[in-house]
Amino acid sequence: MNKIRLALTGVALISASLIYSCSQKDKKAELKEDFTSGTVKFIADESFKPIIGEEEYIFESLFENAHPEIIYRSENEALNLFLNDSIRVAILSREPTADEIKVLKSRNLPPDVSRFAIDAVALIVNKASADTLITVQEIKKMLNGDTKTDKNIVFDNPNSSLVRYLKDFSGNKEFKQKNIYALKSNKEVIEYVSKHEGAIGITGFSWLNDPDADYAAAVKNVKIVGVKDEASKSFPNDYFKPSQSTLVLKQYPLSRGLYIINCSGKMGLGTGFASFLLSDRGQRIILKSGLLPDSIPAREINIKK
Repeated sequence: MNKIRLALTGVALISASLIYSCSQKDKKAELKEDFTSGTVKFIADESFKPIIGEEEYIFESLFENAHPEIIYRSENEALNLFLNDSIRVAILSREPTADEIKVLKSRNLPPDVSRFAIDAVALIVNKASADTLITVQEIKKMLNGDTKTDKNIVFDNPNSSLVRYLKDFSGNKEFKQKNIYALKSNKEVIEYVSKHEGAIGITGFSWLNDPDADYAAAVKNVKIVGVKDEASKSFPNDYFKPSQSTLVLKQYPLSRGLYIINCSGKMGLGTGFASFLLSDRGQRIILKSGLLPDSIPAREINIKK
């Protein structure tokens, strides 16, 4: 009898839990969408998951009725979903092209584009490596196979925004050299370089700042390479590593913007999250992350006599 009672009690608890869960889901679905409430899907470039995830966490902490559902994909996959699916807000590393804007406008979805941060493209080597400096021309030659090197060059997956950036940067449409490898993610790039002294990794700078526990040890075992741009009018003889100061002074030559593109056509959660990213609080989160905010927040100092 006791077993039957226990079983019935268990069933009742499970049923109550399911009913509560469903009611919460219904409540979440019924929330009126506005700047700070409702549920909206976003598509985001997976290269920027660390900083976007942090912004999302703070946004949801401030507005308990706001539920942005952010889907992370490679740039190619993200663009396909954004242009051909029902997702109306995208976070990418570039502005839409003229052809993409034409497609969106033909569907009555004119894009509202805002840059909210600047990321650096960082070159990393194993901590034991003697290589600490490289020039822009050397990077281009390396990517084009115009120089002899026994080092393996690794970056994230072939459909990523980083690979598209490197192709534009080097003027090379395809990387066919045997020593150039595409892995699956920025984490894998960092982990690979941390274990191979003869490797050069190319990754987003945001992945090297405040890393998660699962790859923090790998970050400690790599170092960032200084880059010199010989074509620079202001600093043709100097090497720079990525940082907020070298980005804002335009000293570090490898950078890219982060953009939120909103085609929802209404003042809803997409607009609310975009406004949060551009707000003083959203920009301070970016500043704290090590990336460069689009507008550096003012700092007030009180001087007491």
